Amino acid sequence: MMRRRPQQIDRPRPARHGRHGRQGRSPVVRPPLPPLENRYERFDLTVSTAAEFLRDAWEELREVRIEVADMPATSDAEGIPRWLVDKEGHRIVMFRIPIERLSRLHSADDMHRRMEVEACVFRAAAEYLDRDPWDLGPERFRF
Repeated sequence: MMRRRPQQIDRPRPARHGRHGRQGRSPVVRPPLPPLENRYERFDLTVSTAAEFLRDAWEELREVRIEVADMPATSDAEGIPRWLVDKEGHRIVMFRIPIERLSRLHSADDMHRRMEVEACVFRAAAEYLDRDPWDLGPERFRF
């Protein structure tokens, strides 16, 4: 006796199922995520923001290039410098690694790190101008 196969009824598959009746895989590309940041990009953004503020406030700093480097080439008698001021070349070089690693923060969160970097930029600019750092932007530090 010959067995008959039951007839298949063509039912539409739910949208979430693939051709084998299993659930589809998740998409390779997820929804847009915020861009990834690394320490160098955060440091560079903080330095450039503080430098822009100083250039707007002080005309003497408009022609000064403020650059970011990882480490100084040499150390001096006082230790590892955090920045280099070159008045003849009209530039200030901020050294990222000494500023980030040798600073002693009482609270190691993003806000305090950013404040430390901004303070170093202000001190370097004050050294370039032969002024006190508090003279450069006293309203910036008021709460």
